[in-house]
Amino acid sequence: MPKSPQSHLDPRKPLVVDTTKLPRQPGATRALNRVVPAPADLGVEMISVPVGSDLTLDMSMTSVSEGVYITGAVRGSLTGECGRCLNEIDKSFAVTIAELFAYADLPTEETTEDDEVGRMSGDLLDLEPAVRDAIVLTLPTTPLCRPDCPGLCPDCGVHFDDLPADHSHEEVDPRWAALRNLSNNKE
Repeated sequence: MPKSPQSHLDPRKPLVVDTTKLPRQPGATRALNRVVPAPADLGVEMISVPVGSDLTLDMSMTSVSEGVYITGAVRGSLTGECGRCLNEIDKSFAVTIAELFAYADLPTEETTEDDEVGRMSGDLLDLEPAVRDAIVLTLPTTPLCRPDCPGLCPDCGVHFDDLPADHSHEEVDPRWAALRNLSNNKE
C-alpha cells in the first residue's frame, strides 16, 4: 500500500483507475475489466512476471461509505528458472484481490495507519501496490519446473532425468587415495 495519499496520480497509467462513473452511493457496483502491461520488478529473484506482458484484470468496484472496494482476479504469465535443475519455467498464474481504497478526508484516514488502507486521490486510485502485493506474495522463493523435479547430480551437474537409474560416482576417501594408486601401479 502507498505510505501516504498520492496527490498526483496519472490517469494514463495502466493501473490507475478512474472511478468517476461509479456513484458514491454504498452498494453501487461497476465492472473493471481490462488488459494492462505488467510493471517492472513484479516478482522475486528466480521467477517473475515479464515486464510489459499482459495482466488481465477481471474485477468489480463497489462503492462503500468509506471509499471504493475492489475485488476480483488478476491473471498473467510467469517466467523464471527451476530452483533444482535450472530449466526454464513458463506458466500462468491467477491471484485474487480484495482491497479498500478510502476517500480522502474521511474518518477512515484518522482511524487507520497509512499502509493499512489504500487512499484515493480525488476520483483516482492506484491498483499497482495491491496487484504487486497479491502477485509477489504468492510466488515461491524456490520455484520448481514440476513438483517431482529431481534436480541436478551434485557431482557431474547433469539433470537426473537424463542419467540412467544406476548413475553414481565412486567416492574415494582422500586418506586412502595413495593406497589406491599403489594397487593401480602393480597391474
